[in-house]
Amino acid sequence: MKLTQSLLAGTALALVAGTASAQDMTFVSWGGAYQMSQQKAYVEPYVEANPGVSITWDESSAEAVARLRAMNEAGNITWDLVDVVAADAIRLCDEGLAMEYDPEDMLAPADDGTSAEDDFGDMIVSDCFIPQIAYSTTFGYRTDMVPEGVDAPSDICSIFDLETYPGRRSLERRPINNMEWALYCDGVAKDEIYDVLATPEGQDQALAKLDTIKDDVIWWTAGADTPQLLADGEIFMGSTYNGRLFSVIVEQDQPVAMMWDMQVFDLDGWIIPTGLSDEKLEAVKDFVYFATDTQRLADQAAYISYGPARQSSAPLVGEHAELGIDMAPHMPTNPENAENTLLYNYEFWADYRDDIDAKFQAWLAQ
Repeated sequence: MKLTQSLLAGTALALVAGTASAQDMTFVSWGGAYQMSQQKAYVEPYVEANPGVSITWDESSAEAVARLRAMNEAGNITWDLVDVVAADAIRLCDEGLAMEYDPEDMLAPADDGTSAEDDFGDMIVSDCFIPQIAYSTTFGYRTDMVPEGVDAPSDICSIFDLETYPGRRSLERRPINNMEWALYCDGVAKDEIYDVLATPEGQDQALAKLDTIKDDVIWWTAGADTPQLLADGEIFMGSTYNGRLFSVIVEQDQPVAMMWDMQVFDLDGWIIPTGLSDEKLEAVKDFVYFATDTQRLADQAAYISYGPARQSSAPLVGEHAELGIDMAPHMPTNPENAENTLLYNYEFWADYRDDIDAKFQAWLAQ
Protein backbone atom coordinates (compact mmCIF):
# COMPACT_ATOMS: atom_id res chain seq x y z
CA MET A 1 0.00 0.00 0.00
CA LYS A 2 1.34 3.43 -0.97
CA LEU A 3 2.12 5.57 2.08
CA THR A 4 1.60 9.32 2.19
CA GLN A 5 2.78 12.15 4.40
CA SER A 6 -0.57 12.48 6.13
CA LEU A 7 -1.14 12.74 9.84
CA LEU A 8 -1.60 8.96 9.84
CA ALA A 9 2.03 8.44 8.80
CA GLY A 10 3.25 7.78 12.31
CA THR A 11 0.56 5.17 12.90
CA ALA A 12 1.19 3.58 9.52
CA LEU A 13 4.88 3.29 10.28
CA ALA A 14 4.15 1.64 13.59
CA LEU A 15 1.83 -0.87 11.92
CA VAL A 16 4.27 -1.85 9.19
CA ALA A 17 7.30 -1.76 11.44
CA GLY A 18 6.12 -3.97 14.24
CA THR A 19 9.34 -3.25 16.15
CA ALA A 20 11.25 -0.15 17.14
CA SER A 21 14.12 -1.12 14.83
CA ALA A 22 12.14 -0.34 11.68
CA GLN A 23 11.63 3.19 12.99
CA ASP A 24 15.31 3.62 13.88
CA MET A 25 16.81 4.68 10.58
CA THR A 26 20.36 5.56 9.53
CA PHE A 27 20.70 8.18 6.81
CA VAL A 28 23.98 8.88 5.05
CA SER A 29 25.06 12.35 3.91
CA TRP A 30 28.04 14.69 3.61
CA GLY A 31 28.14 16.54 6.92
CA GLY A 32 28.54 20.30 7.14
CA ALA A 33 26.05 22.91 6.01
CA TYR A 34 24.39 20.58 3.50
CA GLN A 35 23.55 17.88 6.02
CA MET A 36 22.31 20.52 8.44
CA SER A 37 19.95 21.82 5.75
CA GLN A 38 18.54 18.31 5.40
CA GLN A 39 18.19 18.01 9.14
CA LYS A 40 16.28 21.29 9.40
CA ALA A 41 14.10 20.97 6.29
CA TYR A 42 13.31 17.25 6.35
CA VAL A 43 14.30 15.31 9.44
CA GLU A 44 13.17 17.62 12.22
CA PRO A 45 9.65 18.20 10.86
CA TYR A 46 9.29 14.52 9.96
CA VAL A 47 10.30 13.31 13.41
CA GLU A 48 8.01 15.88 15.00
CA ALA A 49 5.09 14.56 12.94
CA ASN A 50 6.02 10.92 13.59
CA PRO A 51 6.67 10.28 17.31
CA GLY A 52 8.77 7.19 17.85
CA VAL A 53 10.85 7.61 14.70
CA SER A 54 14.59 8.02 15.32
CA ILE A 55 16.99 9.11 12.55
CA THR A 56 20.77 8.95 12.90
CA TRP A 57 23.26 10.48 10.45
CA ASP A 58 26.38 8.83 9.04
CA GLU A 59 28.64 11.32 7.21
CA SER A 60 30.08 8.79 4.75
CA SER A 61 28.57 9.78 1.40
CA ALA A 62 32.00 10.32 -0.12
CA GLU A 63 32.68 6.59 0.35
CA ALA A 64 29.13 5.44 -0.39
CA VAL A 65 29.94 3.29 -3.42
CA ALA A 66 32.76 1.36 -1.75
CA ARG A 67 30.91 1.00 1.54
CA LEU A 68 27.72 -0.30 -0.08
CA ARG A 69 29.72 -2.77 -2.13
CA ALA A 70 31.32 -4.08 1.07
CA MET A 71 27.97 -4.25 2.89
CA ASN A 72 26.44 -6.15 0.00
CA GLU A 73 29.27 -8.68 -0.03
CA ALA A 74 28.90 -9.16 3.71
CA GLY A 75 25.13 -9.44 3.42
CA ASN A 76 24.70 -6.79 6.10
CA ILE A 77 23.08 -3.52 4.95
CA THR A 78 23.26 -1.05 7.85
CA TRP A 79 22.28 2.10 5.91
CA ASP A 80 18.66 2.89 5.12
CA LEU A 81 18.83 5.97 2.88
CA VAL A 82 21.94 7.37 1.21
CA ASP A 83 22.59 10.82 -0.23
CA VAL A 84 24.83 10.61 -3.30
CA VAL A 85 25.80 12.63 -6.33
CA ALA A 86 24.01 11.58 -9.50
CA ALA A 87 27.07 9.86 -11.02
CA ASP A 88 27.41 7.58 -7.99
CA ALA A 89 23.66 6.84 -8.11
CA ILE A 90 24.09 5.67 -11.69
CA ARG A 91 26.98 3.39 -10.70
CA LEU A 92 25.12 1.94 -7.72
CA CYS A 93 22.03 1.37 -9.83
CA ASP A 94 24.02 -0.38 -12.57
CA GLU A 95 25.59 -2.66 -9.94
CA GLY A 96 22.25 -3.54 -8.36
CA LEU A 97 23.17 -1.89 -5.06
CA ALA A 98 20.47 0.79 -5.29
CA MET A 99 16.75 0.10 -5.61
CA GLU A 100 14.85 1.03 -8.76
CA TYR A 101 11.63 2.91 -8.11
CA ASP A 102 8.57 4.33 -9.84
CA PRO A 103 8.35 8.13 -9.32
CA GLU A 104 4.58 8.04 -9.75
CA ASP A 105 4.26 5.48 -6.97
CA MET A 106 6.83 6.76 -4.48
CA LEU A 107 6.98 10.55 -4.90
CA ALA A 108 4.25 13.13 -4.28
CA PRO A 109 2.73 15.04 -7.19
CA ALA A 110 3.17 18.81 -7.32
CA ASP A 111 0.58 20.96 -5.59
CA ASP A 112 -1.09 21.68 -8.93
CA GLY A 113 -1.39 17.97 -9.70
CA THR A 114 1.63 17.74 -12.02
CA SER A 115 3.08 14.25 -11.75
CA ALA A 116 6.34 13.80 -9.88
CA GLU A 117 7.96 12.39 -13.01
CA ASP A 118 7.10 15.52 -15.00
CA ASP A 119 7.91 17.86 -12.12
CA PHE A 120 11.42 16.45 -11.64
CA GLY A 121 11.85 15.96 -15.40
CA ASP A 122 15.43 15.44 -16.57
CA MET A 123 16.69 15.57 -12.98
CA ILE A 124 15.80 11.85 -12.69
CA VAL A 125 18.99 10.67 -14.40
CA SER A 126 18.73 7.07 -13.20
CA ASP A 127 15.98 4.59 -12.37
CA CYS A 128 17.35 4.60 -8.81
CA PHE A 129 18.05 8.32 -8.32
CA ILE A 130 15.65 10.44 -6.22
CA PRO A 131 16.71 14.06 -6.92
CA GLN A 132 16.95 16.70 -4.20
CA ILE A 133 19.04 19.63 -5.34
CA ALA A 134 21.07 21.13 -8.17
CA TYR A 135 24.41 22.51 -7.03
CA SER A 136 27.56 23.67 -8.70
CA THR A 137 31.30 23.52 -8.28
CA THR A 138 32.65 27.01 -8.72
CA PHE A 139 35.30 29.40 -7.42
CA GLY A 140 35.62 31.78 -4.52
CA TYR A 141 38.34 34.35 -4.13
CA ARG A 142 39.67 36.70 -1.43
CA THR A 143 38.46 40.21 -2.20
CA ASP A 144 41.27 41.74 -0.12
CA MET A 145 43.92 39.92 -2.16
CA VAL A 146 42.90 41.33 -5.55
CA PRO A 147 45.94 43.33 -6.73
CA GLU A 148 45.57 47.10 -6.64
CA GLY A 149 44.37 48.55 -9.93
CA VAL A 150 43.16 45.19 -11.22
CA ASP A 151 39.54 44.19 -11.70
CA ALA A 152 38.28 41.36 -9.52
CA PRO A 153 38.41 38.01 -11.32
CA SER A 154 35.18 37.20 -13.14
CA ASP A 155 36.41 34.79 -15.83
CA ILE A 156 37.17 31.13 -15.12
CA CYS A 157 40.50 31.45 -16.93
CA SER A 158 41.68 33.81 -14.20
CA ILE A 159 42.74 30.69 -12.32
CA PHE A 160 45.46 30.14 -14.92
CA ASP A 161 46.56 33.80 -14.97
CA LEU A 162 49.27 33.91 -12.30
CA GLU A 163 50.67 37.17 -13.63
CA THR A 164 47.49 39.21 -13.16
CA TYR A 165 46.24 37.27 -10.14
CA PRO A 166 49.25 35.95 -8.20
CA GLY A 167 48.74 33.68 -5.22
CA ARG A 168 47.96 30.10 -4.41
CA ARG A 169 44.91 28.30 -5.74
CA SER A 170 43.01 25.26 -4.47
CA LEU A 171 41.63 22.59 -6.79
CA GLU A 172 40.00 19.26 -6.06
CA ARG A 173 42.35 16.29 -6.09
CA ARG A 174 40.60 14.58 -9.00
CA PRO A 175 40.35 15.17 -12.75
CA ILE A 176 36.61 15.94 -12.89
CA ASN A 177 35.97 19.67 -13.53
CA ASN A 178 39.69 20.48 -13.55
CA MET A 179 40.21 18.85 -16.93
CA GLU A 180 37.17 20.58 -18.42
CA TRP A 181 38.26 24.02 -17.16
CA ALA A 182 41.81 23.44 -18.43
CA LEU A 183 40.66 22.59 -21.95
CA TYR A 184 38.22 25.51 -22.04
CA CYS A 185 40.97 27.91 -21.00
CA ASP A 186 43.29 26.39 -23.58
CA GLY A 187 40.92 27.38 -26.36
CA VAL A 188 38.60 24.37 -26.69
CA ALA A 189 34.98 25.34 -27.40
CA LYS A 190 32.58 24.45 -24.60
CA ASP A 191 30.51 22.12 -26.78
CA GLU A 192 33.65 20.25 -27.85
CA ILE A 193 35.23 19.74 -24.41
CA TYR A 194 34.11 16.15 -23.87
CA ASP A 195 34.91 15.09 -27.44
CA VAL A 196 38.45 16.38 -26.96
CA LEU A 197 38.78 14.94 -23.46
CA ALA A 198 37.86 11.49 -24.80
CA THR A 199 41.18 11.36 -26.67
CA PRO A 200 44.64 10.73 -25.16
CA GLU A 201 45.83 13.91 -26.86
CA GLY A 202 43.04 15.91 -25.27
CA GLN A 203 43.83 14.51 -21.84
CA ASP A 204 47.49 15.43 -22.31
CA GLN A 205 46.43 18.92 -23.41
CA ALA A 206 44.39 19.40 -20.23
CA LEU A 207 47.22 18.20 -17.99
CA ALA A 208 49.70 20.46 -19.79
CA LYS A 209 47.45 23.44 -19.05
CA LEU A 210 47.16 22.41 -15.41
CA ASP A 211 50.95 22.09 -15.35
CA THR A 212 51.18 25.87 -15.74
CA ILE A 213 49.76 26.39 -12.23
CA LYS A 214 50.58 23.05 -10.58
CA ASP A 215 53.28 24.49 -8.30
CA ASP A 216 50.79 27.04 -6.95
CA VAL A 217 47.95 24.61 -6.22
CA ILE A 218 46.79 23.15 -2.92
CA TRP A 219 44.79 20.01 -3.70
CA TRP A 220 41.64 19.49 -1.66
CA THR A 221 39.64 16.35 -0.90
CA ALA A 222 36.82 17.68 1.33
CA GLY A 223 34.31 20.39 0.45
CA ALA A 224 35.20 22.28 3.63
CA ASP A 225 38.88 22.62 2.67
CA THR A 226 38.66 25.55 0.26
CA PRO A 227 36.39 27.70 2.48
CA GLN A 228 38.83 27.18 5.34
CA LEU A 229 41.83 27.99 3.17
CA LEU A 230 40.08 31.15 1.96
CA ALA A 231 39.09 32.17 5.50
CA ASP A 232 42.69 31.67 6.65
CA GLY A 233 44.06 33.67 3.71
CA GLU A 234 46.22 30.76 2.57
CA ILE A 235 44.94 30.94 -1.00
CA PHE A 236 43.78 33.69 -3.35
CA MET A 237 41.13 31.59 -5.10
CA GLY A 238 39.82 28.05 -5.01
CA SER A 239 37.11 25.70 -6.17
CA THR A 240 34.44 24.09 -4.04
CA TYR A 241 30.67 23.66 -3.88
CA ASN A 242 28.65 26.84 -4.11
CA GLY A 243 26.83 26.09 -0.83
CA ARG A 244 30.15 25.95 1.02
CA LEU A 245 31.12 29.33 -0.43
CA PHE A 246 27.73 30.78 0.51
CA SER A 247 28.43 29.78 4.10
CA VAL A 248 31.86 31.43 4.27
CA ILE A 249 30.67 34.58 2.45
CA VAL A 250 27.24 35.21 3.96
CA GLU A 251 27.15 33.34 7.24
CA GLN A 252 30.77 33.87 8.28
CA ASP A 253 31.12 37.31 6.65
CA GLN A 254 34.61 36.59 5.35
CA PRO A 255 36.20 38.84 2.65
CA VAL A 256 35.37 36.30 -0.04
CA ALA A 257 33.35 36.63 -3.24
CA MET A 258 31.92 34.14 -5.74
CA MET A 259 33.09 33.70 -9.31
CA TRP A 260 30.24 31.98 -11.16
CA ASP A 261 31.77 31.77 -14.65
CA MET A 262 31.82 28.18 -16.01
CA GLN A 263 30.34 26.78 -12.83
CA VAL A 264 29.76 23.05 -13.28
CA PHE A 265 26.19 21.98 -12.57
CA ASP A 266 25.65 18.69 -10.80
CA LEU A 267 22.81 16.91 -9.01
CA ASP A 268 22.51 15.37 -5.59
CA GLY A 269 19.80 13.12 -4.21
CA TRP A 270 18.82 9.92 -2.42
CA ILE A 271 19.21 6.26 -3.24
CA ILE A 272 17.61 3.43 -1.28
CA PRO A 273 19.99 0.50 -0.77
CA THR A 274 18.79 -2.87 -1.99
CA GLY A 275 18.35 -5.54 0.64
CA LEU A 276 16.30 -3.64 3.23
CA SER A 277 13.64 -5.57 5.12
CA ASP A 278 10.05 -4.96 4.05
CA GLU A 279 9.35 -3.12 7.29
CA LYS A 280 12.40 -0.90 6.98
CA LEU A 281 11.68 -0.20 3.33
CA GLU A 282 8.15 1.00 4.11
CA ALA A 283 9.53 3.37 6.76
CA VAL A 284 12.12 4.76 4.35
CA LYS A 285 9.58 5.20 1.56
CA ASP A 286 7.29 7.14 3.85
CA PHE A 287 10.12 9.53 4.74
CA VAL A 288 11.11 9.95 1.08
CA TYR A 289 7.53 10.81 0.09
CA PHE A 290 7.48 13.48 2.78
CA ALA A 291 10.97 14.88 2.20
CA THR A 292 10.78 15.26 -1.59
CA ASP A 293 7.46 17.04 -1.96
CA THR A 294 7.27 20.54 -3.43
CA GLN A 295 7.32 22.46 -0.16
CA ARG A 296 10.03 20.43 1.55
CA LEU A 297 12.51 20.83 -1.31
CA ALA A 298 11.84 24.57 -1.28
CA ASP A 299 12.33 24.55 2.49
CA GLN A 300 15.85 23.17 2.12
CA ALA A 301 16.78 26.22 0.05
CA ALA A 302 16.06 28.32 3.14
CA TYR A 303 19.17 26.86 4.74
CA ILE A 304 21.63 26.45 1.86
CA SER A 305 22.06 27.97 -1.59
CA TYR A 306 21.29 24.89 -3.66
CA GLY A 307 18.44 24.93 -6.15
CA PRO A 308 15.54 22.51 -5.50
CA ALA A 309 15.23 19.72 -8.06
CA ARG A 310 11.47 20.09 -8.59
CA GLN A 311 10.23 22.76 -10.98
CA SER A 312 7.27 23.46 -8.70
CA SER A 313 9.61 24.22 -5.77
CA ALA A 314 11.49 27.09 -7.41
CA PRO A 315 8.77 29.76 -6.98
CA LEU A 316 8.54 28.88 -3.29
CA VAL A 317 12.20 29.64 -2.54
CA GLY A 318 12.19 32.62 -0.21
CA GLU A 319 14.38 34.02 2.51
CA HIS A 320 17.11 32.33 4.51
CA ALA A 321 15.49 30.83 7.58
CA GLU A 322 17.91 32.50 10.00
CA LEU A 323 19.54 35.40 8.15
CA GLY A 324 16.40 36.79 6.52
CA ILE A 325 18.09 37.42 3.17
CA ASP A 326 16.58 36.60 -0.22
CA MET A 327 18.05 33.27 -1.31
CA ALA A 328 17.25 33.48 -5.01
CA PRO A 329 20.34 35.58 -5.96
CA HIS A 330 22.58 33.00 -4.29
CA MET A 331 21.28 30.03 -6.26
CA PRO A 332 23.48 28.56 -9.01
CA THR A 333 20.37 28.42 -11.18
CA ASN A 334 19.72 32.17 -10.85
CA PRO A 335 19.86 33.59 -14.42
CA GLU A 336 22.53 36.16 -13.55
CA ASN A 337 24.76 33.43 -12.11
CA ALA A 338 24.09 30.96 -14.91
CA GLU A 339 25.13 33.02 -17.93
CA ASN A 340 28.02 30.65 -18.70
CA THR A 341 27.71 27.18 -17.19
CA LEU A 342 28.93 23.68 -17.92
CA LEU A 343 26.68 20.66 -17.45
CA TYR A 344 28.48 17.73 -15.88
CA ASN A 345 28.55 14.87 -18.40
CA TYR A 346 27.55 11.76 -16.42
CA GLU A 347 27.87 9.32 -19.31
CA PHE A 348 31.34 10.55 -20.22
CA TRP A 349 32.71 10.18 -16.71
CA ALA A 350 31.04 6.80 -16.26
CA ASP A 351 32.95 5.59 -19.32
CA TYR A 352 36.30 7.34 -18.78
CA ARG A 353 36.59 7.91 -15.03
CA ASP A 354 38.92 5.02 -14.17
CA ASP A 355 41.37 5.65 -17.01
CA ILE A 356 41.52 9.42 -16.57
CA ASP A 357 41.75 9.07 -12.78
CA ALA A 358 44.82 6.88 -13.16
CA LYS A 359 46.41 9.32 -15.61
CA PHE A 360 45.61 12.31 -13.37
CA GLN A 361 47.02 10.70 -10.23
CA ALA A 362 50.18 9.71 -12.09
CA TRP A 363 50.54 13.33 -13.25
CA LEU A 364 50.08 14.59 -9.69
CA ALA A 365 52.85 12.30 -8.48
CA GLN A 366 55.38 13.62 -11.01
